[in-house]
Amino acid sequence: MSSHKPQPQSLFEPRIIGAAALDAVRKLDPRALAKNPVIFVTEVVSAVVTLLFARDLLAQNGQAIFSGQIAAWLWFTVLFANFAEAVAEGRGKAQADALRRTRTDTPAKRYADRARLDGPTVAVNALDLRLDDVVLVEAGDIIPGDGEILEGVASVNESAITGESAPVIREAGGDRSAVTGGTTVLSDSIKVRITAAPGSTFIDRMIALVEGAERRKTPNELALSILLSGLTLIFLIVCVTLWPIARYSGTTLSATVLIALLVCLIPTTIGGLLSAIGIAGMDRLIRFNVIATSGRAVEAAGDVDTLLLDKTGTITFGNRMAAEFLAVPGVTTVELAAAALAASLGDETPEGRSIVALAKGDFGLPEPALDPAATRVAPFSAQTRLSGVDVGRHSIRKGAVDAILRHLGTTVDATPAEFRLAVEKVAMSGGTPLAVAEDGRLLGVIHLKDVVKPGIKERFAALRAMGIRTIMVTGDNPVTAAAIASEAGVDDFLAEATPEDKLGFIRKQQFGGRLIAMCGDGTNDAPALAQADVGVAMQTGTQAAREAGNMVDLDSNPTKLIEIVEIGKQLLMTRGSLTTFSIANDVAKYFAILPALFLATYPELGGLNVMRLASPQSAILSAVIFNALIIIALIPLALKGVAYRPVGAAALLRRNLLVYGLGGLILPFIGIKAIDLLVAVLHLA
Repeated sequence: MSSHKPQPQSLFEPRIIGAAALDAVRKLDPRALAKNPVIFVTEVVSAVVTLLFARDLLAQNGQAIFSGQIAAWLWFTVLFANFAEAVAEGRGKAQADALRRTRTDTPAKRYADRARLDGPTVAVNALDLRLDDVVLVEAGDIIPGDGEILEGVASVNESAITGESAPVIREAGGDRSAVTGGTTVLSDSIKVRITAAPGSTFIDRMIALVEGAERRKTPNELALSILLSGLTLIFLIVCVTLWPIARYSGTTLSATVLIALLVCLIPTTIGGLLSAIGIAGMDRLIRFNVIATSGRAVEAAGDVDTLLLDKTGTITFGNRMAAEFLAVPGVTTVELAAAALAASLGDETPEGRSIVALAKGDFGLPEPALDPAATRVAPFSAQTRLSGVDVGRHSIRKGAVDAILRHLGTTVDATPAEFRLAVEKVAMSGGTPLAVAEDGRLLGVIHLKDVVKPGIKERFAALRAMGIRTIMVTGDNPVTAAAIASEAGVDDFLAEATPEDKLGFIRKQQFGGRLIAMCGDGTNDAPALAQADVGVAMQTGTQAAREAGNMVDLDSNPTKLIEIVEIGKQLLMTRGSLTTFSIANDVAKYFAILPALFLATYPELGGLNVMRLASPQSAILSAVIFNALIIIALIPLALKGVAYRPVGAAALLRRNLLVYGLGGLILPFIGIKAIDLLVAVLHLA
């Protein structure tokens, strides 16, 4: 399991802040702000107040200082809102720049004839490669593009993508055949079929996603934007109708005052931070080495209640590995291990290599020195399902139990009871038994097992505490599936599952109102990954799996879903908390400003004038200043997110209302009063 940890990134790096400040000015373009109705209205009225300031300045009517300050702080409100979004985008662009450095002008060795992989190669630029081109990548070469290995096995350094320094094995066939452009082959050579056109490689998509240039609003964001637009329209009507009401009551309210009141009452706080919250949520996911194709997937992760995990390569390492040697009576374990080692010299499968590793590692056995002239190695093949070695008249074979029995010309009933018991023991534990025979005599059984990734049981327990049900999906028989499920600690399992079964199971769960997350890495997982609400494909998986999912885990760690769910919940909580705070803020500002405005006309409002602000103009200016500064003050919270705690929904709601609802009511009273005192001391109004 990967030990990669996201590198901490300062919320306010000088380089990001400088670029964000310039971007905030560029974003004043009304065409860009039109996507954010609240801030767009703020910009429009800021321009109107600026014109009023120019009028007052030319007329020298004594209102120029007040209207000029209001105009300046209204523009600051728009700039601060743009700055919040620009900082969030800047953090993503910093990630993209690091990725872009991995995309170099790489040379490639393309086969002149795709049908002849033993033919000559032609040196070309990687950017000139096209779909289905086949390239040769040798030790030390950079893989020129995303592709599938057609031939060969190699050790690949993927640190440019995953951040991990440990190399990984990539080989033709199976679920580890996909390779990514920009990674480096460390040993051996592979022949790769290009599966992505220039500009659409995995790194290109990562850069586009990280930069967030094409980030679309999620349904929740759209719904909230409609709500904020509705509130803006309501307060616009309120402020417009206040003018005739004020004239009727004998109170004079200037256009500058009404506009300032409007900006203080509309939800500028959440309107200015909404986009930054969404971008920052995807950025937090990226720092955990997970790429999401959309904000919708991040939000859905916050509501997931069922997780489907493919067993092979997800819960287990993917290759069966030799776990122990079970010798029959009269044969020592060391003798069995030595015979298994010799019989596996011609077995280049991962299982064969694991037998060699177990014999050498646990028993300290050296590789046998065989005379090439007198030795014949029988390599493993899918047809015979066994491998071995013949030295003169001496013969050793290892393979599937039925294949060994057929090789010996005997039946299972004729084998020793201890041998049958060992085979049954391995099978009942969910493993695969291999038999070893020497010179026509059975020596014992090798136990191959799917090795569960370390620490995964504790991670599943954490998921259970978060209310997420885990289900293992496998093509194994129910006995094997039950054994692996018990060892891994999942809540349930689906055995002998075909791709159609996985797809049908997900649809059935979704029909019952559940939100499903699916982790997988194989081509057979692709339909389920596409159907799931959150489809997390492993970076080590096939191209089909990565294309089908809406997230890619660069660390290929299936339990990363814990972080994904936490980030999804954190995104929803942050948006909800700041929306609560913003609306509560507006209510507080309403009661803080209106009594000061109408106190002279309606002395009865004195009971509501709890802050005793210095003057109506001071009240308006203080509220406008507070309204601008609170956006800047909340940017760190919007980017970092509200801390997630695995507690119930009711407890979260109470905490949200207490901290952000009550806090949103109280803070404006304190902040506006403090600013009012400063305004009075400095004689600004």
